[in-house]
Amino acid sequence: MTRKRIGLVGGSGLYGLPGLVVTEETALETPFGAPSDAYVLGELSGVPVAFLARHGRKHTIPPSGINFRANVWGFKKLSCSHLLSASACGSMKEAYAPTDIVLPDQFLDWTRGRLSTFFTEGCVAHVSFSHPVSTIVLDALEKAAAKEGARVHRGGVYLCMEGPQFSTKAESLLYRSWGVDVIGMTNATEAKLCREAEIAYASMALVTDYDCWNEEHAAVTVDAVLAVLRKNADTANRVLAAAVLGLDPEAPHEASDALRYAILTREEHVPPETRERLALLAGRYWKGN
Repeated sequence: MTRKRIGLVGGSGLYGLPGLVVTEETALETPFGAPSDAYVLGELSGVPVAFLARHGRKHTIPPSGINFRANVWGFKKLSCSHLLSASACGSMKEAYAPTDIVLPDQFLDWTRGRLSTFFTEGCVAHVSFSHPVSTIVLDALEKAAAKEGARVHRGGVYLCMEGPQFSTKAESLLYRSWGVDVIGMTNATEAKLCREAEIAYASMALVTDYDCWNEEHAAVTVDAVLAVLRKNADTANRVLAAAVLGLDPEAPHEASDALRYAILTREEHVPPETRERLALLAGRYWKGN
């Protein structure tokens, strides 16, 4: 039986995870195209893990160009039961300062034109998404952040914008009026696909700046974002490493059977090519498999 893993997705700085023993790298082919990069496989204190650089290890893929479906399918293929995401975000509230960590439990998807489902031609599925984040993973991240002395905020709404441009001031003020807590460009898409793949997902959002609503702070720039990321990289890496040790890859979780009652298309009506494309995700619910 294949040993399950904990998945990690984020920037190239995650190669510095304390205690990570790299065993191999694997480049996967998927029915949905190529993932962002090769997956780095290894162990953290005996816990098997798989890491992927979301934008490619040289950061050459913009948010809208990420093949999220291929990335998540790859984690599923590698037997990842949980996925911990690390990403930069902008703060929409005065209380969330740069270098703080936010653990959002809700998403507002403001992207346009992204493919955020595996179920397109030939098979329809509607997974429950009212609670899009795994409380099991949130618990592990919160406990790990507290242990590492990080300033952490649990809960809140992550608005996922299209990018790659940062917000206009008008947009930023509108989002604040909605009660949004942080803003980023990737996490909602990952969360939707992880739910369809029956992978427990949660995000560690690292605050790099106040979005442009806050006139007391300088406008958002790449230089400012990178400076904060570098400052907090060690803390973020330690938090992820500690969180992995607080999870059991073999244990059931909230998304373990997300597709059980979600697939509307009768098995006999699913075209053969669609069955083949979705076999890794939905095959166990089809009698013919």
